[in-house]
Amino acid sequence: MSHKRIPKRKAAIAVGGVAALGAAAFLLPMANASQDNASGAAAAPKTLKATGASDLAAQLQQLLGQAFAGSYYDSAKQQLVVNVVNGDNNVIVQAEQAGAVVRQVQNSTSELAAVAQTLKTKATIPGTAWAVDPKTNKVVVSADSTVTGTKWDTLESTVQSLGSNMATLKKSSGTFKTLVSGGDAIFSQVQNGTVRCSLGFNVTASDGTPAFLTAGHCGVAAKDWSDSETGQPIATVDQAQFPGNGDFSLVKYNDPATQTTSDVNIGNGQTVAINQAVDATVGETVFRMGSTTGLHDGQVTGLDATVNFQSETDPNGVDTVTGLIQTNVCAEAGDSGGSLFTQDGGAVGMTSGGSGDCTAGGETFFQPVTAALTATGATLGDAGAGAGDAGATADPSATAGDQAGGDQIGGTADPSATAVDPSATAVDPSATAVDPSATAGDQSGTGDATGTGDATGTGDATGTGADGTSSSN
Repeated sequence: MSHKRIPKRKAAIAVGGVAALGAAAFLLPMANASQDNASGAAAAPKTLKATGASDLAAQLQQLLGQAFAGSYYDSAKQQLVVNVVNGDNNVIVQAEQAGAVVRQVQNSTSELAAVAQTLKTKATIPGTAWAVDPKTNKVVVSADSTVTGTKWDTLESTVQSLGSNMATLKKSSGTFKTLVSGGDAIFSQVQNGTVRCSLGFNVTASDGTPAFLTAGHCGVAAKDWSDSETGQPIATVDQAQFPGNGDFSLVKYNDPATQTTSDVNIGNGQTVAINQAVDATVGETVFRMGSTTGLHDGQVTGLDATVNFQSETDPNGVDTVTGLIQTNVCAEAGDSGGSLFTQDGGAVGMTSGGSGDCTAGGETFFQPVTAALTATGATLGDAGAGAGDAGATADPSATAGDQAGGDQIGGTADPSATAVDPSATAVDPSATAVDPSATAGDQSGTGDATGTGDATGTGDATGTGADGTSSSN
């Protein structure tokens, strides 16, 4: 796509091919929900959409105070389940009257937070991650394939010392890596080659200028970003956070006349309107877009997750990122920074990193959108103007084959947009841009773009990657 016309066009969030089995169900209309019990029975749990459950959970956290021990969304019953520890009966009754299912548990939020602190002190090992699982009321600790020998022994003994009722340990496939490249391809030229990442959501910066959010490790890797591999920069990093408390960047469009929309382009001229930023809820179904693997769905499995990535700049170091959303949604190299959203148009997160792949399955961590907006002072969409084109809705008849389009930062599914050529195979499920035998974040090959996104070219992995080394994730 030519960047020179972008001021006269709408900047949209583009996505790759739809490849997830069952993901087309996301396009089906949702059943009416979020309605009170018609009989007015105070103790009857409400039927809620995931967004409504998130809002109710936030309210009940305030109501319950120290008795609140987490919550999760029961998607089968469409109900919010709230954990309570040592709760006053009157408060519990209030929570039930508000529409939640109340469950008595053993471990308090503060006790589980202390477990996480112990892990941080004793087991900050590259290839590990942990998050609270409200369904089990425990901290779940994950270790990837690189955690072996004395590292595994240290991690295992630490978890055992916490007690079986407080924490559990599990193995994850592949290697935890930041997933450079992306669902909505953006490019930057660096000393050793090309870095490719993904536009997450269009926003308005605090000074009123148009901008977008993407992964923080992308903003650390490079400052200037283009909508095509060989094009001139169209946006510049304003803020970047990685590692530490989050993985997000605010990137401002260079032309202040750039018009943005708040939607996700799902191909074939159809978009999903993004109407608000929402907090993730454990148990809810979420959808991720990426140019490598297309549309995939799954569930949120943990909040406030800590991930210890192997440092790309220090062979003996670790890049620890906190405050992430843990999911069982798969991702591969080429999906970093891409949009995580709900069926009803809630912006949830941007792809950070993970392990596994979309063949065998895996887990992926996401930067919460709400935290990124708070930290950067940005507003979702065009100064909060809403959801973009009123008529841009997902068509239930859309199929994977209808959504093989590529990157269109500056257009709403414009067929002439060639930042990633619609004929390119990078988004084709049969593409070899990422070798099926590669790990989730492995980009040691020749990359995924020949200027327009074809899988046979020199693409993203030949450069310095997310963290400035040739072995970028």
